[in-house]
Amino acid sequence: CSSDLMLARVLACDLPAVLDADALNLIAGEPALQQKIRHRRAPTLLTPHPLEAARLLGTSANAIQSDRMGAARELAAFFLSTVVLKGSGTVIAGADGRLVINTTGNPALATAGTGDVLAGLCGALLAQHWPLWETALAAVWLHGAAADTMVNEGIGPRGITASELVPAIRSVLNQLGRD
Repeated sequence: CSSDLMLARVLACDLPAVLDADALNLIAGEPALQQKIRHRRAPTLLTPHPLEAARLLGTSANAIQSDRMGAARELAAFFLSTVVLKGSGTVIAGADGRLVINTTGNPALATAGTGDVLAGLCGALLAQHWPLWETALAAVWLHGAAADTMVNEGIGPRGITASELVPAIRSVLNQLGRD
């Protein structure tokens, strides 16, 4: 079963989907997959970094970085999905034009695997039947707040690994529950 076929099957499901990494790269090169996303009825969340966003929009990462809000809005409108454009000042855009810039996070998140942690957190919240927009907002905020907490505790920002972020997210979430 090819990757394209497997992704097409996922997109045909009537369940929420978080699309990241290789899925975004496949979508960028395949108009049929792009149309499948546009016609989905289930919640769809795309989590590109600037280079993946550039591939999806047929432009350069520099162009994405020069207008991050515009790029996130364009992706959300084209794919009729919610988009989390990762990076410093992560941008969350809704297909309806809503736009939020996240204020949590720091350079500790610019390391391998932290985007996978974010995608996993999004998937976990969607699996618990959180609404799509709230999932994107909460996951991005928690992800960044966990990195901020670690740095405030003297851990990092250099040398933090993605696996260290997971217990920090749990800690922030539990603290919110106590407050």
